[in-house]
Amino acid sequence: MKQSGAFLLSRFTQAVVGACLGSLMLLAQVSVAQAPLAIYTDRLVNGFEDWSWINRDLFQTGVVYQGSAAIRATGNAAQWPGLSFRREPFDARWYESLVFRAHGGATGGQRLQVTAEDGNGAGPAHVLPSALTAQQWREFIVPLSALGKAGSTNLHRINLQLRANGSSGTFYVDEVALLPRAAPTEVSLTVNAARVLRAVDPRWFGVNAVIWDNDFADNPTERNRTLGLLREMGMTTLRFPGGSLSDQYHWESNRTLTNTWQWNTSFEEFMSVATNLGAEIFITVNYGSGTPEEAAAWVRYANITRGYGIRYWEIGNECYGTWEYDTNARPHDAYTYAVRAAEYIRQMKAVDSSIKVGVVAVPGQDRFDNGYRDHPAVNPRTGTTHYGWTPRMLVTLRSLGVRPDFLIHHHYPQWSAENPVHSPVSDILALQSTDNWARDAADLRQQIRDFFGPEGDAIELVVTENNIDAGAQGRQSTSLVNALYYADSLGQLMRTEFNAFIWWDLRNGTDTTGSFDPTLYGWRSYGDLGMINGPATRHPVFYAAKLMSFFARPSDQVVEAVSSHPWLAVHAVRTTNGGLSVLVVNKEKELTLAGRLQLNDFLPAAAATVRFYGIPQDEAARTNAPLAAQDLSLFTIAVPGSSFVHSFPPLSLSLFTFDSAPLLAPRLNLHRRETGHSWVLTVQSSPGARVVLETSVDLISWVAIATNRPTDGFWVTEMVPMTDATARYWRATASP
Repeated sequence: MKQSGAFLLSRFTQAVVGACLGSLMLLAQVSVAQAPLAIYTDRLVNGFEDWSWINRDLFQTGVVYQGSAAIRATGNAAQWPGLSFRREPFDARWYESLVFRAHGGATGGQRLQVTAEDGNGAGPAHVLPSALTAQQWREFIVPLSALGKAGSTNLHRINLQLRANGSSGTFYVDEVALLPRAAPTEVSLTVNAARVLRAVDPRWFGVNAVIWDNDFADNPTERNRTLGLLREMGMTTLRFPGGSLSDQYHWESNRTLTNTWQWNTSFEEFMSVATNLGAEIFITVNYGSGTPEEAAAWVRYANITRGYGIRYWEIGNECYGTWEYDTNARPHDAYTYAVRAAEYIRQMKAVDSSIKVGVVAVPGQDRFDNGYRDHPAVNPRTGTTHYGWTPRMLVTLRSLGVRPDFLIHHHYPQWSAENPVHSPVSDILALQSTDNWARDAADLRQQIRDFFGPEGDAIELVVTENNIDAGAQGRQSTSLVNALYYADSLGQLMRTEFNAFIWWDLRNGTDTTGSFDPTLYGWRSYGDLGMINGPATRHPVFYAAKLMSFFARPSDQVVEAVSSHPWLAVHAVRTTNGGLSVLVVNKEKELTLAGRLQLNDFLPAAAATVRFYGIPQDEAARTNAPLAAQDLSLFTIAVPGSSFVHSFPPLSLSLFTFDSAPLLAPRLNLHRRETGHSWVLTVQSSPGARVVLETSVDLISWVAIATNRPTDGFWVTEMVPMTDATARYWRATASP
């Protein structure tokens, strides 16, 4: 903010400005040994799958380097068979080498070559320098540069292949991993406080409520407890009735399909919480087994009969997915969905024209075609034909003259089958996956422009489901890792045009069918996508949401923040009171990272508030310590200036809240040089403040003539002699 002070009636004036922000960090010793990315331990881990083309046993226990199992492979070298480990593409720029142990079995003599594959195909083969040794384990380290994949942003496959110039027979492999590059001694964290990206939307602080929640609001005690938990997290948005069951749910009877029993949480019980919370509400109407008439009746009851004023309505849940219930003659068909959605929209808005109605969408022009080849969508920009869900849906809606109010996007970076033999999830790669939001927003916006046209510019983008894993749940969902994922996911989304973020979900339920692999951080013996288990057991993600409510509030402004290393993420918000919130997320599981926070266009006060959540709080929960020990820690820290270093513990969230430093009124002094005819103007202000020098001839109209940010607070400038007799005045203003 800027303030002006009184000016002197002379050829210069003085002014005052107050408000600046800063950021703080303390110097600490850090280690540099980052954790490797394991591929095989006693099983495949971190989402790698077995794509081998050799006779193999991935669980044999007879010959083992470490742990309880290793891989036995047997093949005819003349056929060039190989072990192959594949996963979804990931950013490998921060890894340097492949390491593994190999054993030559009873005879030895096998020759191996290593190859790697990414979006550009396979790189060159790296031949191991010597044959495998009989009855002996040896370690091999292969630089990714030797595989042509140093710096790959979409690595997805590693192959260990027998060569024909070596022996056939059985060999063993164990402890396969990617070794990381050395961590930087200091990570640059730059906040550009004057570079505003967008305003904070109140719909970003949302969570799904579900009909099977047995502790939501059956009675006043449950309702008040649920309200207290939602308020503690700072939630402002709720969604109902809950995921896939939305396409089976009949709101009036509180039943699904032909069930004769009712669900735990009815619409009215949900609303008893939502109205007391003052929440924005998203309702998902039944597309899979419902009708437009049923949806319109829900709008009528909610907004006309009851006067709830619910603004946001979704037509179905993930209707592109074959996992969703769909009784239409052409299930999971974008054309059918669009035709029916148009009628849903017509009937629902006929009841209440003020509501906003959204349709489900997915990034990618060719995703979820589900085998339908009629009603193709031609992209007028590229001339290409597409059969994917979103293009066909948008083209059909446009042809019907119906514009949805928003597109609905759901995102889960991982999916786990029940009782997996290998570990399909990865802590570090899940935490590195949060950069999807910018790509997804750009993709959906481009599809709107291509397939709906300029009239689609008014269509909003919202996210009404996000969590770390869409499948069976294990240790990761209830661990500290998911808390970091939530905070960083929301922080990344805040930089995009997505105007809602609704987490899945408040209470979901205990699950023990996911992965509990020891490579995953955590200690809980169950999985659960809910922020809360049972009546009030808070999971780490609950505290992450609570911390994010201190990070940003509606009408704050998201500003640019950049990190030089992906293991340490930084987000920043300019608050409505002129303050600055800076969130730093350390995603490394073992390493304390030092970060230098540089606050541009901002001056901090001498002290700041820090809220912290990490391993100490999670350990307090494990040992059943008092609830206060499990909660965010709060303390004050001295701020040495706008650039300093702080150490961030592994798996931690650190939120700095800065007030702006009081700014000194700029003081101006004008004097003539001892020699010559020039004048020298000296401006003294707060060190680091942005100073603007202005001039006027009438003390009414002022023109800025120079800007500076003197680090020591002193700005000396030479004034050009005037050639006329017009009186001139100068003044200076300062801002953070």
